[in-house]
Amino acid sequence: MNRKTFPIHLSLAIALVLLAAIAGQLRREWHKAADATVRVSELRSPRRPAEVLVRFRPNVAPQEIENIARALHDQIEDRIEAVPGLTVIADEDGLDVDQVVNQYRARAEVEYAEPNYVISLDPEFDQPRPSNPDYALPNSDDPDEPDDPMFGEQWALRNSGQRDGKVGADIAAMRAWTKTIGSHEVVVAVLDSGVDYLHPDLINNIWTRPESIAAYHDPELGVIDDRHGYNAVDNNGDPMDENGHGTHVAGIIGAEGDNGIGIAGINWNVRIMPLKFMSAGGFGTTKAAIECINYVIDRKRAGVPVRIINASWGSTRRSRALEDAIRRANDEGILFVAASGNAGSNTDLSPHYPASYQLPNVISVAALNRHDQLASFSNYGPRSVHIAAPGAEILSTWLNGSYEEHSGTSMAAPVISGVAALVLSLEPDLSVRDLRARLLASVDQLESLKGKIVTGGRINAARAVGASD
Repeated sequence: MNRKTFPIHLSLAIALVLLAAIAGQLRREWHKAADATVRVSELRSPRRPAEVLVRFRPNVAPQEIENIARALHDQIEDRIEAVPGLTVIADEDGLDVDQVVNQYRARAEVEYAEPNYVISLDPEFDQPRPSNPDYALPNSDDPDEPDDPMFGEQWALRNSGQRDGKVGADIAAMRAWTKTIGSHEVVVAVLDSGVDYLHPDLINNIWTRPESIAAYHDPELGVIDDRHGYNAVDNNGDPMDENGHGTHVAGIIGAEGDNGIGIAGINWNVRIMPLKFMSAGGFGTTKAAIECINYVIDRKRAGVPVRIINASWGSTRRSRALEDAIRRANDEGILFVAASGNAGSNTDLSPHYPASYQLPNVISVAALNRHDQLASFSNYGPRSVHIAAPGAEILSTWLNGSYEEHSGTSMAAPVISGVAALVLSLEPDLSVRDLRARLLASVDQLESLKGKIVTGGRINAARAVGASD
């Protein structure tokens, strides 16, 4: 090779190598983006008919609603029995969702119409951390501690300063457990991606429909054998989690305590009712969330003692239909605990729903880290976020019998739901108004939360259940 041309050939070779590397990276990133797009397109595909939520005025009879839908070449998919007049309608003549919404809004018989919005899980800012019981921090020598081998990692329940945390920056679970460890007579609905109801640390605390209560019946969907809850994604009775998020939430509320495996939930004894409205990719719709709430109300009326719905998700879009469904849950004595969101924003100015609905049964929850500081990702709001709870580096149950640490207001909300269940284990007839007031009054004031949230404090489980100091 000519020495004069060698640098040119070398430069070309280097350029080709770099180009190939860049192309490979772009290909990998494209595949990642394509995977994400596929998950979203499951709900947004133009091949799917536009779906809208329409609430008709009280004087409009069911047959008249049928006639209106037929005249507009639409099909009624579902009627939400808990909210009179609320109807799920699918377009059948190829219109886009805004056109369908406007058609119904223009009619005098309609109170409101809105798209069936997509809802997704809030992003996490910390990397999930798988945990192995063989490498967990050792438990203390306190004989009152549960024998769950990973309890030493659960700083939210007992903060001994592990991993450089602040001693005492916890919910005082140990003192609360001297008064109650929960009850199987209390049912908490986890409205999420479902729950791994076969997880060894959850299986004994999963709700099972009693033989004395008939299977769920929906006039449009038919009879559903809801042995362990409800799946609104596939309209069946199998709410098995394929994402992991709902299983993590469930473990915080009620992983079986003192059973020699894994972790301890805030309630050692409780009944978790799995509700699946999100897919494996972490996407759902307002329609599916509402159908799950409708299911809970039906089961409550049938005699199931379900008193709490946990909602560890949210959206910046306000849905009047979802708000109406949560309002009806209040009428049935059901508390609705919601994550405030992970945008680090003031929700007084930028609302995050459903946590930002101003309803008497809603509690909006911010997240704290192991130093009793507001987590960097947590939303806050002096008027719109009510209470705080541990939500960073929270260890809980995961898919296939495993355990992982996750961070988010998604992890803080079930702490409040768990404490609410402890209170109800002692006072099952407490009204939703009094239960909510009890929780908001049972806080430890923190300087870091002053002017940030309504109560200015972190939940204290011992105070909520009346355990002595």
